[in-house]
Amino acid sequence: MATTTEPAIDLDVASARKPGPEQTDGRWGGRLWGMLIVLCGAMFLDALDNAMVGIAVPPIQSDLHMSTASVQWVVSAYVLGFGGFLLLGGRLADLLGRRRILLSAVAVFALASLVGGIADNGALVIAARFVMGASAAFTAPAGLAIIMTTFPEGAARNRAVSIYTACGAAGFSLGLILGGLLTELGWRWTFLLPVPVALAVFFGATALVPRDAARAPGRRSYDIVGAVTVSAAMLLLVYTIVMAPTFGWAGARTIGQFAATAVLLAVFVTVELRVKEPLLRLGLLRNKGLVGAALAAAAILGTYMSFQFVGSLYMQTLRGWSPLEMALAFLPAGLLIAAVAPNTGKLVGKFGPAWMIFAGFVAYTGAYLLFLQADTDSGYVATMLPTMLLIGVAFPFSFTGAYVQATSGVADSEQGLAAGVLQTGYQVGAAIVLAVVTATMAVDDKAGRGAGAAASLMDRYRDGVYVVTGIAAVTMVLALVSALRGAAKRRARQTAGN
Repeated sequence: MATTTEPAIDLDVASARKPGPEQTDGRWGGRLWGMLIVLCGAMFLDALDNAMVGIAVPPIQSDLHMSTASVQWVVSAYVLGFGGFLLLGGRLADLLGRRRILLSAVAVFALASLVGGIADNGALVIAARFVMGASAAFTAPAGLAIIMTTFPEGAARNRAVSIYTACGAAGFSLGLILGGLLTELGWRWTFLLPVPVALAVFFGATALVPRDAARAPGRRSYDIVGAVTVSAAMLLLVYTIVMAPTFGWAGARTIGQFAATAVLLAVFVTVELRVKEPLLRLGLLRNKGLVGAALAAAAILGTYMSFQFVGSLYMQTLRGWSPLEMALAFLPAGLLIAAVAPNTGKLVGKFGPAWMIFAGFVAYTGAYLLFLQADTDSGYVATMLPTMLLIGVAFPFSFTGAYVQATSGVADSEQGLAAGVLQTGYQVGAAIVLAVVTATMAVDDKAGRGAGAAASLMDRYRDGVYVVTGIAAVTMVLALVSALRGAAKRRARQTAGN
């Protein structure tokens, strides 16, 4: 791996390279556990907020008199802010200090959530959601990078990542239930509840996350042009994808925005090749493990978020279930994820991250195939429950595998950036696949009025799930090829060594 002129910013904790009292013989002390819990709390917060606000969209629209086109930005603005600033957030965490970035971003998240909860117009709620997404774009890579540079590569790191994954699942599952309950009290509570959670994370991180190590002396230069161009490119890319179903994928506006995104990325690459201290060392993208994990991440969140979208429509629009009933229907997946995830670290260590990603997509594909059997009067136990249980296995396998693969072999000084690349894969994948699924379901709208309306609507939902299943199946095959190639290379090295 190529070297950089940037000094590494390591955390002054029980180093992964020099185990201290907190990690000796694989045992974690109370302070190390506390730090991990706080970092998991930041992940929990993001998942909790996303789940709750997603359920609260209909009452927000009604209370603030928002149009359908504008209220969708309550969700999309968060995606835009998150996806647009992940690369910048990851790199600034490496350059300016991960603890510093984490604390600042959590504080901004709390403030923005409070503003959203007391806002009296839709525009302010959308603005608050954008700021919350942008804040999460800094907390996510900073928190993951602290974990990766604190716990040594191998069993300890795998265990920490599996716990991190479980906390995200727990946050999402609890968010579904709380979203359903709080929406009954008033949608504002879905914004106000995350405020004390964010404050708890802030004060916990202040006490338990060690200060960033002092920098090497000397004047530093910052790649301002690179930061501006890559952030603008990612913001425009995510915005274009989100709006493409509205303006048409082949429309002049969509094509023009994709072209402008390509120009911005070309300028960014040119800048990175010339500056002394680039925002993104382009050589990092030659890391096949990182790029492969980012592509897998795109398929993971892209297919699941799209399935959740279709499943929510199926349960609420077609079957007439309440938001709380829908949340309870998804709950078995979250509970199983929370139960399985803490143990996936050992499985990653035994089988390797590539095989875990493959196993995850076997389960995803099976889950979506089962849902294709659903009909207008299908029972929950016979259709939805098996799908949820398979997803409950797929998530911890694939998420933990992707996290470990993305950060293995990456220098400490670039762990934040690697986490940003991985998280970008998740968010951009979610935006692209959801946009494609939405467009597929909107084509040839046969759901009119009369006796055949429900069956016609079910056909549209199946069209969306066919896309989701196809993407999961293709990713499963590609993951298998990657795992087999990796196994072949390891055998070749062992043979050469003997």
